[in-house]
Amino acid sequence: MRVDLQAKRKGQINIILHEHNQKELATDYYQPTKQKDNVFKFIDQAFTSYIGMDKLKNTLKEIYANVIVNRRREEAGLKTERQMLHMLFKGNPGTGKTSVAREIAKLFYEMKLLSKGHFIEAERADLVGEYIGHTAQKTRDLIKKAMGGVLFIDEAYSLARGGEKDFGKEAIDTLVKHMEDHHQDFVLILAGYPEEMDNFMELNPGLRSRFPIQVEFRDYSIEELLEIAQIISENKQYELSRGAKDRLRTHLRELKARDVKNFSNGRYVRNIVEEAIRKHALRIVATEKYAAKDLVYIMKDDLVLLGEQ
Repeated sequence: MRVDLQAKRKGQINIILHEHNQKELATDYYQPTKQKDNVFKFIDQAFTSYIGMDKLKNTLKEIYANVIVNRRREEAGLKTERQMLHMLFKGNPGTGKTSVAREIAKLFYEMKLLSKGHFIEAERADLVGEYIGHTAQKTRDLIKKAMGGVLFIDEAYSLARGGEKDFGKEAIDTLVKHMEDHHQDFVLILAGYPEEMDNFMELNPGLRSRFPIQVEFRDYSIEELLEIAQIISENKQYELSRGAKDRLRTHLRELKARDVKNFSNGRYVRNIVEEAIRKHALRIVATEKYAAKDLVYIMKDDLVLLGEQ
């Protein structure tokens, strides 16, 4: 059966059904071909250096596809609605939450979902005041600054740590109200540890429903951490030698076996690489070996690992 949808400017819709004997559409009919997928190229490029973000990228592509379809619907005289894009990020430290939020601000600006695309990072002290009424005003002022962009609040559950009489609850209530009132040109992203964020969502009856997009930032595997180390090194035009990779892999396995808390994140690996670059520079200057390969390769002895500082 074929469906033809004809739109009239007055909002009326005629649906014409056509029977035919063609086979059912293949299951991959709706999968974008390479040519069709080019429209999403800027999303893929934004996440080139990120690991394990496939689900989020697909969500962003759905959002952009909706933008495109809404433009076509508007041209056809059909009803369109602005998407609610507030987000909840759940994950341990160093799993990329802040960096991804920054990228989203830029992408939403490119999609014309945000008028400015700027990024404001805030914490409890930026919202919670010292007396009754002060918190609501501080929160409103912060939202005003964030209009046209993204307001990112890390460790958002800290707003509720003081209990019922704490001014943090006033900040939460103010955020909830403005999330609805200003969603046309404002995106709020709350982030924090998974368990704490789940508990936080229960504090206000209307809070969870206002975050249609929830993203889990899982801890990285050992191979993913090695890939992150390689990406960071290459972006700085360095290369990890085979010995350095093997030593780092062994070290990460040992940390995992010992169940060291929060080692499994990109921030730890980034710090290792950055310190290795400093140690590499010291070695190069001391040995006065300035050949191209000497300037590029990070050796295993350049790595300073946890427990060795």
